Amino acid sequence: MTPLRVLFLCTHNSARSQMAEGFLRDLGGDRFEVASAGTEARGLNPLAVQAMAEEGIDISLQESKTLDRYTSEPFDLVITVCDEANEACPYFPNAKERRHWSFPDPSAVQGDDETRFAAFRVVRDAVRERIERELLAVRAG
Repeated sequence: MTPLRVLFLCTHNSARSQMAEGFLRDLGGDRFEVASAGTEARGLNPLAVQAMAEEGIDISLQESKTLDRYTSEPFDLVITVCDEANEACPYFPNAKERRHWSFPDPSAVQGDDETRFAAFRVVRDAVRERIERELLAVRAG
């Protein structure tokens, strides 16, 4: 079976899209070829790296990159994971299908370290659930 090419897009490619890339790469194995990008590249958020490490997935070596690297590449599926990216990228020319999954920005949460990290856990778990339900369950085999 040819791997399904999936691109996750977010504004800064620092947390939500990075977590999605890490989950799909880890859980989907060779059934998927996965990448992530942002309208800007701000580097990986350390709290996203820490939240994924709790799940046994190391995303620390993933690179924050801009979507212009991918605009000429074909993808089976492009998924925006934040509302800003959805508005900034309403059309992706080489995507067979485009979806929007709206997750809140855990980086925007204010408070002490525990409160901020809890927001990353909530989003991490929501991302994993969506990937399992909409991508892995459909492409099992």
